[in-house]
Amino acid sequence: MAALASWRLSLCAASDKHPTRSPVLVISLVQISQIELQLSNGATNQSFIIISHINHFMNQYLPLGKFSFGMGDRFAHQGKAQLRACVLATELGAEFIPVWNKSNREHTFIGTEPSSLRAEADDAVKALNWKKSYHVDADHIRLETVDRFIAPSDFFTIDVADSIAKPAAAADVKAFVERHPELVGKISIPHIDRPFEISRAEVERVANKFLLAVQDAGKIYTHIVAAKGAANFVTEVSMDETDSPQTPPELLIILAAIADQKIPIQTIAPKFTGRFNKGVDYVGDVKQFEQEFNEDLAVIAFAIAKYGLPPSLKLSVHSGSDKFSIYEPMRKALKKFGAGVHIKTAGTTWLEELIGLAEAGGDGLEIAKEIYAYAIEHVDEFCAPYASVIDIDKTKLPPASVVNGWSSKQFTDALRHDQKNPGFNPSFRQLLHVSFKVAAKKGDRYLNALKKHEAIIAKNVTENLFERHMKPLLLGK
Repeated sequence: MAALASWRLSLCAASDKHPTRSPVLVISLVQISQIELQLSNGATNQSFIIISHINHFMNQYLPLGKFSFGMGDRFAHQGKAQLRACVLATELGAEFIPVWNKSNREHTFIGTEPSSLRAEADDAVKALNWKKSYHVDADHIRLETVDRFIAPSDFFTIDVADSIAKPAAAADVKAFVERHPELVGKISIPHIDRPFEISRAEVERVANKFLLAVQDAGKIYTHIVAAKGAANFVTEVSMDETDSPQTPPELLIILAAIADQKIPIQTIAPKFTGRFNKGVDYVGDVKQFEQEFNEDLAVIAFAIAKYGLPPSLKLSVHSGSDKFSIYEPMRKALKKFGAGVHIKTAGTTWLEELIGLAEAGGDGLEIAKEIYAYAIEHVDEFCAPYASVIDIDKTKLPPASVVNGWSSKQFTDALRHDQKNPGFNPSFRQLLHVSFKVAAKKGDRYLNALKKHEAIIAKNVTENLFERHMKPLLLGK
């Protein structure tokens, strides 16, 4: 009973310290009460009872809301405008939990520190009097980059794409297959028409491809836990930046491996069928995506029950900004399963900054034109790191000399993602999407322009997130 008392005191202290982040701590306190009740009612095997409950709740985690929205903000000036979109959605009954995300690569390009994103998020929450939860995401981190994010972040997107297809130790693969005989044979999953038929050889193949990546995720997760404590962050595992999509049967095997690593994963980002290019709509068979998305939701629900994964586990869709054509099938599937989703809109806010500057005219339009001129001059350099997620037709890129003569309307027509506008230019938009470091090189001149034209930029940022993303995804409007 002394151990229980000590455990209770430590949890109460943690709950008092983080009153808005304690749902799992509260659950643990409830479990202590249940143990104490069992003991008071005459249970004699105290050690077994206590250990079984402690083991069950040892993998604590910071809960993530059912619907969460990842918002990139390259230059940390649009936090309030982004949060305002969440406020508007909540007022209509579509509650999104804001998650501000920024990767190590983006911090490096721009010359910022992860603490700046935390400061932006906290300032926005205070300014708008946001009372719900919110998070700061260390986006696409690996073991060699995570440390600078640990203090300011409470959401970690663990990116293991580089480890996919690198084989794990043969003994580890063998042990995994033997530990999971339930993965071999015919597997019936609710809401999937035909059972999966998986051979032992197929489980071995999938394990050879993904097990090392999952083991790496486990190492990174354990590293974060040691520094931060398990109850203080959300864990996502990202496998989307790889060559081929994961099938629903592969996802099931991956989730079994994640459970083995005891990672209380709350979001997983698989690579889906089709192309998720930067800044433009989904490219692929929407019907095929719909079937795959539905089956992935079914697999997740099955894996939660089968392997004891967190009940809040959900798909994470790294949209590359604007995947408008798949929002409707996603909305229907989420409603059918009663499931949540985490969606990341990547650099869409950066593009709205450019649109706002161009709309402002004068010095704002001048800066936007300068950024494009430099980008087209260095098109191969800027596109190379994003080759797998852009499709730019260079013949459709207007020369800088032509763009320099454009009006505000011509520039914004080409850049704003309005497929009904004959002036919209997907190649123009994709190039600017990956050229944000040009603005970073402008330093204070760019940042001062953001401040000067804050009102018109904020209007574009809020409207884009709310009207083009949040409403279609949850409200069907």
